[in-house]
Amino acid sequence: MSVGLLLTLAGLALIDSTSIGTLFIPVWLLLTPGPIRVGRILTYLGTIAGFYLGVGLLLVWGGTRLAETLGGALDHRPVLWAQLALGVGLFVLSFRYDGKRQRRSGGALRWRDRATSGDSSARWLVGLALLAALAEVATMLPYLGAVTLVSTADLSGPVVVAVLAGYCVVMVVPALLLLGARLAFPAPIERLLGRLNTWITQKAGGALGWVLGMAGFLVARDAAYRLGLLGGAVKIDLFN
Repeated sequence: MSVGLLLTLAGLALIDSTSIGTLFIPVWLLLTPGPIRVGRILTYLGTIAGFYLGVGLLLVWGGTRLAETLGGALDHRPVLWAQLALGVGLFVLSFRYDGKRQRRSGGALRWRDRATSGDSSARWLVGLALLAALAEVATMLPYLGAVTLVSTADLSGPVVVAVLAGYCVVMVVPALLLLGARLAFPAPIERLLGRLNTWITQKAGGALGWVLGMAGFLVARDAAYRLGLLGGAVKIDLFN
């Protein structure tokens, strides 16, 4: 394995470390009133890292066989119409996450308040981690890129597991560093986390809206092209 590949994977992992599940929610957990409960945060981060690892291994080892099994199923017109409906639905849903509307409805605030609740159980934190990871599956583009690089690098099974596990560790390192800093320097780090939390609650909804909107547009456009609805438009094939 080349150094260039490792550096590329590390860069992708650091991009993934800034998502809602790997950064935003850990920040909220660190703002929980009272003493920091390290075990709760480690449980959350371990769950989300484990989920990513499982998805990565499934894609590396099962993706090719799944594609062969499906064959040309994704090119059937009923499937393409369903894909078009999904894309349009995602695009319409994106307007619900307009930044101003999120501030009025308190969507992000509800996640934050539940995460910072002192009586949140370990089971609830595991569920929160899985929910956050599932919500990001459709838009985990850096991780999908990393999985593609790993799957085409002709690596042995143990090396694939080690590389993807290392990716998932790097992905949660910023949150772990914030945890360590919060324990070592509580007052200044708490102020920093407070400012970051303000930005998250104001901007997270709008950012999610943009992601959903772009994903919906690309999915719908690909289906519309393959259905012949766009005539001679330039093709952007998401699945081949």
